Amino acid sequence: MICLASGSALVMLLTGSLTLSWDHSVEKIRWSEHYRVDGDRLLLAEASVQGSGAGMEPPPEARLQDGAWRWQPGLRLAEVRLASSEFTGDYSLCPGSAPCRPLGHWLPAGPAVTLTACETAEVN
Repeated sequence: MICLASGSALVMLLTGSLTLSWDHSVEKIRWSEHYRVDGDRLLLAEASVQGSGAGMEPPPEARLQDGAWRWQPGLRLAEVRLASSEFTGDYSLCPGSAPCRPLGHWLPAGPAVTLTACETAEVN
């Protein structure tokens, strides 16, 4: 499962993967990252960007596919921190195969949201 936390609010998504997307604050170009649970971490399995510009150049291993530069960072992260910005609008979150929704659909607006792999509790 993946947990979203903001202040005292906690939401557990019943999925082992999600895609996070947003518009770059300067270039206004779409950026997406696909994460999946890998043990107690989130694995950044794929990143894509629909262009390049201020601080968002794709790495040398990126390949242009379906109008976006795509690559596999392979980073295992303890958490992903999302800061809200008046310049980017809301993040879009697509849990597993469910429809994409604004991050605000799951959590109230706040200064920051943290994504983590969360442990599943056994129910007796």
